[in-house]
Amino acid sequence: MRKLTFPETRRGFTLIELLVVIAIIATLIALLLPAVQQAREAARRSQCKNNLKQLGIALHNYHDTHSAFPAGYFSYATSTGSGPAWANIDPDTWDAAPGWSWSSMLLPYLDQAPVYNALEVNRACWDSSHAAIVQTKLPVFLCPSTSGSDEPFLVRDEPGAPLVIGGSQIRFGRSHYVASHGQESCWGECGAVPTGIIFTNIYTKTTTTVTINGDASRVADGPFFRNSRTKMRDVTDGTSNTIFLGEHSSKLSDKTWVGVVPGAFTHPQFSSPENGSDAAATLCLVHAGPSGGELDITGFPIVHPINFPTFHVGQMYSEHTGGGHVCMGDGSVRFVSENIDLLLFAELSSINEGEVIGEF
Repeated sequence: MRKLTFPETRRGFTLIELLVVIAIIATLIALLLPAVQQAREAARRSQCKNNLKQLGIALHNYHDTHSAFPAGYFSYATSTGSGPAWANIDPDTWDAAPGWSWSSMLLPYLDQAPVYNALEVNRACWDSSHAAIVQTKLPVFLCPSTSGSDEPFLVRDEPGAPLVIGGSQIRFGRSHYVASHGQESCWGECGAVPTGIIFTNIYTKTTTTVTINGDASRVADGPFFRNSRTKMRDVTDGTSNTIFLGEHSSKLSDKTWVGVVPGAFTHPQFSSPENGSDAAATLCLVHAGPSGGELDITGFPIVHPINFPTFHVGQMYSEHTGGGHVCMGDGSVRFVSENIDLLLFAELSSINEGEVIGEF
């Protein structure tokens, strides 16, 4: 008897089945990608927090060694706007050599002694002898979440052209971290302008006119300013209640770990109604506001906490979702919401105004 045979059938996907499988895979990838991005941002945010923690520890080690925190930046002190030629005094702001910032003074406490030892701190930070070393990229000063550049940048003058001193342009290493000048700012108005208006009370909006004569301490109410020498005992509001350092993304403006250059200006990278250029001190310092008796259109003192939509070069700015990190005077690092109460942020920015601060 002949055995019946049947043709072999081949198993495979139909076109519809293949399309269904592809759609399922695409859906799974779409669900997975946000989780991957969140995990990456969490890691970047953790690294940024660690950077600020290292800076906070370095500040305390510097204080232990020198019995004071470093100056916001070091400048030849003058009460008249005059001085030796080597000081290169800016006729408007009275900023002068050597210009080294708070962050450059922390290098020995950040495992960067070779970089610090290569600096001649008695000479100007923009001196040609420092041209190579001041362009060093230091990871501890760079936030990995920042979408702006982490490369050295050209220091610019007021119109925005490269600043030239002694026939040379100046290029500095970048920082994504800045020090707090307090509520009040004291940049251009702490030079040739002999007097200034400061807020005596941010709640009643009362102001006082003070004689400055180049002395930023008569205006500044924060821990860091030109030639500051703040001690622990000066922070009577409490070191755990006072912001010392914070973030500033290079997406908004250029900041440096090196120092301040007379005649320099910081320029915004994008436009908004309030973010014009500002004087050289904003290369390493920011303030919270209010400043100079400034009021908004409602009569409220102008305060700009981290990520506030004025987007000014003199404020803190972070690319973390919802806010940014700050380092308090006790060395702790806190994440501050960009929706923080305005007056609370101002209270956290001063060292000795006597405000009562609750939870934040």
